[in-house]
Amino acid sequence: MELRWDVLFIIIGGAIVTFLPRAFPLVVLSKIEIPDWGMRWLKYIPVAILSALLAQELLPLEDHQHWEMSHLIAAAVCLIAGLLTRSLLLTVGVGIGVVMLYHFI
Repeated sequence: MELRWDVLFIIIGGAIVTFLPRAFPLVVLSKIEIPDWGMRWLKYIPVAILSALLAQELLPLEDHQHWEMSHLIAAAVCLIAGLLTRSLLLTVGVGIGVVMLYHFI
């Protein structure tokens, strides 16, 4: 098997570019004391990110987009599953299962 240096450099570069944005904030924020208002503010980031992802996927924002019924059904079922179980893993699994079942039927 031949070692291609360009492929090796691409893999190493991709690993660095993926690792740095995750590790850098962790290293910097572990060294400083974050005030209480900052900690309260940081608790809303996961909810804001999830809301943005859901809105982007569920709402047709441009003229050529349309409502995707499988996604709307999966979102409704996931909401119910999430409220009942409070388990992220189960909620994601239910959503994937609903979309798969919808497309198989």
